[in-house]
Amino acid sequence: MSETGPDLGAAAEPQTPSWPGLSRPPASSPDARQKRGGIRGSWVKTRFAALAGPDGVRWGTARRLVTIAAVLLAMVIVIFTAWIISLGPLPLQEARAVSTTIVDRNGKLLRAYAMADGRWRLSVDAKKDVDPTYLKLLLAYEDQRFFEHHGVDPKALARAAVQLATSGHIVSGGSTITMQLARLLEPRQHRSLQFKLRQIVRALEIERQMSKDEILDLYLTLAPYGGNLEGIRAASIAYFGKEPKRLSLAEAALLVALPQSPETRRLDRYPDAARKGRDRVLDRMVSEHVVSEEDVAQAKAQPVPRLRHPMPILAPHAADQAAAAVKDRSLIQLTLDANLQKVLEPLAHDRAVNLGPNISVGIIVVDNASGDVLAHVGSADYFDARRAGQVDMTRAVRSPGSTLKPFIYGLAFEDGFVHPESLIDDRPVRFGSYAPENFDMTYQGTVPVRRALQLSLNVPAIVLLDRVGASRLSSRLKQAGANLVLPKDEAPGLAMGLGGVGVTLQDLAQLYSGFPRLGSTKPLREIMGRDDAREPMRLMDQVAAWQAGNVLLGTPPPENAVRGRIAFKTGTSYGYRDAWSVGFDGRITIGVWVGRPDGAPVPGLIGRLAAAPILFDAFARTGKLPVALPKPPKGALLASNSKLPLPLRRFRPFGELIRAGTEQAPHIQFPLNGSRIDVDRSVGVDAAAMPVKISGGVLPMTMLVNGLAVGEIDSRRQRLIDPPGPGFARLTVIDAVGAADTVVVRIQ
Repeated sequence: MSETGPDLGAAAEPQTPSWPGLSRPPASSPDARQKRGGIRGSWVKTRFAALAGPDGVRWGTARRLVTIAAVLLAMVIVIFTAWIISLGPLPLQEARAVSTTIVDRNGKLLRAYAMADGRWRLSVDAKKDVDPTYLKLLLAYEDQRFFEHHGVDPKALARAAVQLATSGHIVSGGSTITMQLARLLEPRQHRSLQFKLRQIVRALEIERQMSKDEILDLYLTLAPYGGNLEGIRAASIAYFGKEPKRLSLAEAALLVALPQSPETRRLDRYPDAARKGRDRVLDRMVSEHVVSEEDVAQAKAQPVPRLRHPMPILAPHAADQAAAAVKDRSLIQLTLDANLQKVLEPLAHDRAVNLGPNISVGIIVVDNASGDVLAHVGSADYFDARRAGQVDMTRAVRSPGSTLKPFIYGLAFEDGFVHPESLIDDRPVRFGSYAPENFDMTYQGTVPVRRALQLSLNVPAIVLLDRVGASRLSSRLKQAGANLVLPKDEAPGLAMGLGGVGVTLQDLAQLYSGFPRLGSTKPLREIMGRDDAREPMRLMDQVAAWQAGNVLLGTPPPENAVRGRIAFKTGTSYGYRDAWSVGFDGRITIGVWVGRPDGAPVPGLIGRLAAAPILFDAFARTGKLPVALPKPPKGALLASNSKLPLPLRRFRPFGELIRAGTEQAPHIQFPLNGSRIDVDRSVGVDAAAMPVKISGGVLPMTMLVNGLAVGEIDSRRQRLIDPPGPGFARLTVIDAVGAADTVVVRIQ
């Protein structure tokens, strides 16, 4: 190629695209292929370098930060969840443990027992147990949105955070009542953010597991009030001597203020600090227009209590026995009436003091219809060791004196060989080596049976017991629910009619309640909900029970007492160790015992002078007029002595039966004793009549069925009688001189 133009003889080179700063070698050359690979790598690097500008750097950094934040958040969630799980379940079971409380039939507190660690904590039902004024102040002061939030109040927490930031220390915790309950469930000594977080978590758990009413009830049960007092009921009783059902404005404000600082505001130590706390609550209520300034001024003028009242102890013996018998309940309801118990305990104490040192008194009141014990005074003073106050004398086995005599007469009436208007001799008599004597060592001669019982004459009672049978009396009383205690290996004897047997005041009251119940008793009950299906137990026939009760109604009362309103009987044990009086009207039966718990004699201690006045005073303190006894049942024979059947006009013991020639005592030949008689009533009354055949005896003879006279035996010494209903029937025949024979048959 010349210097001035192209070389026409040389081959022409192919033209390639021109890339800035790059020259491409020939394709067929190895160097050219290597060159092309370097060109591609340089292009990729160039493009990535272009993407690595300012926007690309920010996008990558953000992605890395998001990833790190997500990981950290997951770790926090895992750690927080593990921490919540580590807290374990709420200690609600321990928090619900309360003092054992004994209440009366109407729910009034009789006695409470401190918990094992000495704390007083009484269960609370805010709707029934607490004054609405207190609840209004509490919610206005502590948690205005209690019924709106779910355990945590964000507004209150925000306020607390601002106060912390501005003051540098915790001014208010912003705690709701639910959070305060959480703190009470898991108390801590010092405040901290960690503890506040724990409260929040626990509050949310509480709200999830409990209703608002349950939360409020538990808070009012656990709130501290200083010392060993927990809960508003314990505080109100200790500081005001009453339940918190009715509180003044000053009392309600004080109970709101005390839990904020229970130890530094204890009324028995720092009453001035407590008063300032109360006034602070009142001022806040005025500023929030909850109460008026006039009401607050009056409330501030009231002083705060400075001493604690003792916890109530009514019916301590009954409460102790109930607490020992019922282990699985913290609330035990008794059948007692707190109002009646409250007036009878001072009566027992005052009379015991007047009667002398070491004397104790027991009183029990029983509802006739149900058998429920309405009052139970076990001693004159529970805390008087000199009088053995903790010994329950209503359950002590003592000699009953003459108090069993009405049951002897009742069985005699039932057997039909004596009537209240029958005549009986009160004169010296001997049964082997046993010769009973009257209390005053005198004899009345021939007296009506009615008067013999009213005057509590010993000889007629023992003569009748000899006819009735001591074993039969004993078995009948046991059948009616009494637990008679005899000396070891000794059978019932005539002496039991004058106190030769052991019995308790409770058993006597149960037996005497059988008279107004017309012959049946019901087991006594003191604990509500137990033994509800108690079946009545037979004491004696209806007519006999009414006759005995009617006779006791005419017993001369103590001085200044009204006659004919209360049927009663007194008794004095041998050696003046026990004085008794048991009485009844149509509604209740009351038993009274007086004596020394150690069994020592007390000269001059007589039932009529020591126990009977207490009995009549107890009836008066019930606040109700005596209720009339039942009317005479069907079949009762109401007649004067002259109108009675001849055999019933005068009672003669077996040994004094007067007979002419070889006449024998009457004997029932048919039906035989213990036999079973089948009666077909479908054939008519006349065809179903049952014949009774008698041998011996002096005419005229009277026939009795279950103690009721059904007519006289004819000259052939037999009679047709209408058999009573299915069951056992007692057939008795009495001749003209008082001799009798009895058989028991079963009608089916």
